[in-house]
Amino acid sequence: MTQLTLDTPLGPCRLTISAADRPRAVLLLGHGAGGGIEAFDLAALARGLPPLGVTVIRHEQPWRVAGRTTVARPNLVDQGWGGALDAVLADFPTLPLWVGGRSAGARGACRGFDKRQAGVVCLSFPLHPPGRPDVSRIGELAGVTGPVLVVQGERDPFGSPQSVREAARAAGGAQPVVVGVPGTHSFSKRADVAEAIVAAVAKFVGG
Repeated sequence: MTQLTLDTPLGPCRLTISAADRPRAVLLLGHGAGGGIEAFDLAALARGLPPLGVTVIRHEQPWRVAGRTTVARPNLVDQGWGGALDAVLADFPTLPLWVGGRSAGARGACRGFDKRQAGVVCLSFPLHPPGRPDVSRIGELAGVTGPVLVVQGERDPFGSPQSVREAARAAGGAQPVVVGVPGTHSFSKRADVAEAIVAAVAKFVGG
Protein backbone atom coordinates (compact mmCIF):
# COMPACT_ATOMS: atom_id res chain seq x y z
CA MET A 1 0.00 0.00 0.00
CA THR A 2 1.35 3.40 -1.00
CA GLN A 3 0.15 6.98 -0.54
CA LEU A 4 0.28 10.01 -2.81
CA THR A 5 -0.61 13.62 -1.96
CA LEU A 6 -2.07 15.92 -4.61
CA ASP A 7 -2.95 19.61 -4.65
CA THR A 8 -6.59 20.69 -5.10
CA PRO A 9 -8.32 24.09 -4.92
CA LEU A 10 -9.22 23.20 -1.33
CA GLY A 11 -5.74 22.06 -0.26
CA PRO A 12 -3.95 18.70 -0.46
CA CYS A 13 -5.90 15.49 -0.92
CA ARG A 14 -4.44 12.02 -0.48
CA LEU A 15 -4.64 8.81 -2.49
CA THR A 16 -4.05 5.48 -0.77
CA ILE A 17 -3.20 2.85 -3.37
CA SER A 18 -3.72 -0.89 -2.86
CA ALA A 19 -2.12 -2.23 -6.01
CA ALA A 20 -2.84 -5.47 -7.84
CA ASP A 21 0.24 -7.35 -9.03
CA ARG A 22 -1.21 -7.68 -12.52
CA PRO A 23 -4.01 -5.11 -12.68
CA ARG A 24 -6.80 -5.44 -15.21
CA ALA A 25 -8.75 -2.47 -13.89
CA VAL A 26 -8.56 0.41 -11.41
CA LEU A 27 -11.24 1.44 -8.92
CA LEU A 28 -11.11 4.95 -7.44
CA LEU A 29 -13.27 5.34 -4.33
CA GLY A 30 -14.32 8.36 -2.28
CA HIS A 31 -15.36 8.32 1.38
CA GLY A 32 -18.55 9.55 3.03
CA ALA A 33 -19.30 12.98 4.45
CA GLY A 34 -18.51 12.16 8.06
CA GLY A 35 -16.12 9.25 7.68
CA GLY A 36 -12.86 8.34 6.02
CA ILE A 37 -11.21 5.69 3.91
CA GLU A 38 -11.11 3.28 6.85
CA ALA A 39 -14.87 2.69 6.48
CA PHE A 40 -15.88 -0.97 6.58
CA ASP A 41 -16.81 -1.32 2.92
CA LEU A 42 -13.94 0.74 1.52
CA ALA A 43 -11.41 -1.19 3.60
CA ALA A 44 -12.96 -4.51 2.52
CA LEU A 45 -12.59 -3.60 -1.15
CA ALA A 46 -9.00 -2.41 -0.66
CA ARG A 47 -8.17 -5.83 0.83
CA GLY A 48 -10.28 -8.04 -1.38
CA LEU A 49 -10.02 -6.67 -4.91
CA PRO A 50 -6.24 -6.45 -5.56
CA PRO A 51 -5.82 -10.28 -5.44
CA LEU A 52 -8.54 -10.38 -8.12
CA GLY A 53 -6.68 -8.04 -10.44
CA VAL A 54 -8.24 -4.69 -9.48
CA THR A 55 -6.08 -1.88 -8.08
CA VAL A 56 -8.07 0.07 -5.48
CA ILE A 57 -7.32 3.74 -4.84
CA ARG A 58 -9.05 5.42 -1.89
CA HIS A 59 -9.36 9.18 -2.11
CA GLU A 60 -9.25 11.34 1.03
CA GLN A 61 -10.84 14.75 0.67
CA PRO A 62 -8.73 17.79 1.66
CA TRP A 63 -10.64 18.42 4.87
CA ARG A 64 -9.92 14.88 6.05
CA VAL A 65 -6.22 15.27 5.23
CA ALA A 66 -6.26 18.48 7.27
CA GLY A 67 -7.78 16.62 10.23
CA ARG A 68 -11.24 18.15 10.04
CA THR A 69 -14.68 16.59 9.79
CA THR A 70 -17.52 18.24 7.96
CA VAL A 71 -20.88 17.70 6.37
CA ALA A 72 -19.62 17.85 2.81
CA ARG A 73 -21.46 20.19 0.47
CA PRO A 74 -21.59 18.85 -3.08
CA ASN A 75 -19.44 21.65 -4.52
CA LEU A 76 -16.67 20.90 -2.01
CA VAL A 77 -16.80 17.18 -2.74
CA ASP A 78 -16.55 17.89 -6.46
CA GLN A 79 -13.58 20.26 -6.10
CA GLY A 80 -11.67 17.74 -4.00
CA TRP A 81 -12.52 14.85 -6.34
CA GLY A 82 -11.81 16.36 -9.76
CA GLY A 83 -8.05 16.72 -9.47
CA ALA A 84 -7.65 13.22 -8.06
CA LEU A 85 -9.72 11.79 -10.90
CA ASP A 86 -7.56 13.53 -13.51
CA ALA A 87 -4.36 12.31 -11.83
CA VAL A 88 -5.49 8.69 -11.71
CA LEU A 89 -6.58 8.79 -15.35
CA ALA A 90 -3.13 10.11 -16.28
CA ASP A 91 -1.31 7.48 -14.21
CA PHE A 92 -3.32 4.52 -15.56
CA PRO A 93 -4.00 5.42 -19.21
CA THR A 94 -4.28 1.86 -20.49
CA LEU A 95 -6.59 0.39 -17.84
CA PRO A 96 -10.36 0.81 -17.47
CA LEU A 97 -11.06 3.20 -14.59
CA TRP A 98 -14.11 2.53 -12.45
CA VAL A 99 -15.09 5.16 -9.91
CA GLY A 100 -17.35 5.29 -6.89
CA GLY A 101 -17.51 5.64 -3.17
CA ARG A 102 -19.70 5.42 -0.14
CA SER A 103 -22.63 7.74 0.52
CA ALA A 104 -21.53 11.32 -0.29
CA GLY A 105 -18.55 9.86 -2.15
CA ALA A 106 -20.92 7.84 -4.34
CA ARG A 107 -22.93 10.97 -5.14
CA GLY A 108 -19.74 12.83 -6.09
CA ALA A 109 -18.59 10.01 -8.36
CA CYS A 110 -21.96 10.09 -10.13
CA ARG A 111 -21.80 13.85 -10.63
CA GLY A 112 -18.23 13.67 -11.94
CA PHE A 113 -18.79 10.80 -14.36
CA ASP A 114 -17.80 11.24 -17.99
CA LYS A 115 -16.83 9.08 -20.96
CA ARG A 116 -13.27 8.63 -19.66
CA GLN A 117 -14.58 6.33 -16.92
CA ALA A 118 -15.95 2.81 -17.25
CA GLY A 119 -18.76 3.01 -14.69
CA VAL A 120 -19.73 3.83 -11.12
CA VAL A 121 -19.80 1.75 -7.91
CA CYS A 122 -22.18 3.27 -5.34
CA LEU A 123 -21.92 1.99 -1.77
CA SER A 124 -24.87 3.10 0.38
CA PHE A 125 -26.17 5.64 -2.11
CA PRO A 126 -28.13 8.21 -0.03
CA LEU A 127 -31.28 8.27 -2.14
CA HIS A 128 -33.00 10.65 0.28
CA PRO A 129 -32.55 11.99 3.83
CA PRO A 130 -33.98 9.64 6.48
CA GLY A 131 -37.74 10.03 6.65
CA ARG A 132 -37.81 12.35 3.60
CA PRO A 133 -38.44 10.21 0.52
CA ASP A 134 -39.82 13.33 -1.18
CA VAL A 135 -36.29 14.81 -1.27
CA SER A 136 -34.83 12.43 -3.86
CA ARG A 137 -31.30 12.42 -5.28
CA ILE A 138 -32.12 9.93 -7.99
CA GLY A 139 -31.20 12.54 -10.60
CA GLU A 140 -27.52 12.15 -9.74
CA LEU A 141 -27.71 8.37 -10.16
CA ALA A 142 -29.85 8.52 -13.28
CA GLY A 143 -27.51 11.08 -14.84
CA VAL A 144 -24.64 8.59 -15.15
CA THR A 145 -24.18 7.64 -18.81
CA GLY A 146 -22.43 4.35 -18.04
CA PRO A 147 -22.96 1.19 -15.99
CA VAL A 148 -23.86 1.68 -12.32
CA LEU A 149 -23.73 -0.75 -9.39
CA VAL A 150 -25.52 0.13 -6.15
CA VAL A 151 -24.71 -1.92 -3.04
CA GLN A 152 -27.32 -0.97 -0.47
CA GLY A 153 -28.09 -2.02 3.09
CA GLU A 154 -31.42 -3.82 3.31
CA ARG A 155 -32.50 -1.53 6.17
CA ASP A 156 -30.81 1.66 5.00
CA PRO A 157 -32.88 4.66 6.21
CA PHE A 158 -31.46 6.69 3.31
CA GLY A 159 -33.21 4.32 0.89
CA SER A 160 -33.66 0.56 0.70
CA PRO A 161 -32.54 -1.49 -2.30
CA GLN A 162 -36.16 -1.67 -3.46
CA SER A 163 -36.55 2.10 -3.12
CA VAL A 164 -33.47 2.63 -5.30
CA ARG A 165 -34.82 0.23 -7.94
CA GLU A 166 -38.24 1.89 -7.97
CA ALA A 167 -36.79 5.41 -8.16
CA ALA A 168 -34.46 4.40 -10.98
CA ARG A 169 -37.32 2.85 -12.97
CA ALA A 170 -39.38 6.00 -12.52
CA ALA A 171 -36.44 8.17 -13.64
CA GLY A 172 -36.03 6.15 -16.84
CA GLY A 173 -32.84 5.59 -18.78
CA ALA A 174 -30.26 2.92 -18.06
CA GLN A 175 -31.03 0.96 -14.91
CA PRO A 176 -28.45 0.32 -12.20
CA VAL A 177 -27.57 -3.10 -10.88
CA VAL A 178 -28.82 -3.00 -7.28
CA VAL A 179 -27.49 -5.50 -4.72
CA GLY A 180 -28.93 -5.62 -1.21
CA VAL A 181 -26.78 -6.73 1.73
CA PRO A 182 -27.54 -6.99 5.46
CA GLY A 183 -27.46 -3.84 7.53
CA THR A 184 -28.27 -0.16 7.46
CA HIS A 185 -26.33 2.74 5.93
CA SER A 186 -23.01 1.46 7.32
CA PHE A 187 -23.82 -2.20 6.57
CA SER A 188 -23.53 -5.06 9.05
CA LYS A 189 -19.84 -5.35 9.85
CA ARG A 190 -19.59 -9.11 9.43
CA ALA A 191 -17.11 -11.11 7.43
CA ASP A 192 -19.82 -12.55 5.18
CA VAL A 193 -21.11 -9.05 4.38
CA ALA A 194 -17.61 -7.88 3.49
CA GLU A 195 -17.24 -10.92 1.23
CA ALA A 196 -20.60 -10.19 -0.43
CA ILE A 197 -19.60 -6.58 -1.13
CA VAL A 198 -16.26 -7.63 -2.62
CA ALA A 199 -17.92 -10.31 -4.74
CA ALA A 200 -20.57 -7.92 -6.10
CA VAL A 201 -18.01 -5.26 -7.02
CA ALA A 202 -15.55 -7.78 -8.48
CA LYS A 203 -18.25 -9.21 -10.73
CA PHE A 204 -19.31 -5.73 -11.82
CA VAL A 205 -15.85 -4.43 -12.73
CA GLY A 206 -14.71 -7.72 -14.22
CA GLY A 207 -12.20 -8.61 -11.50
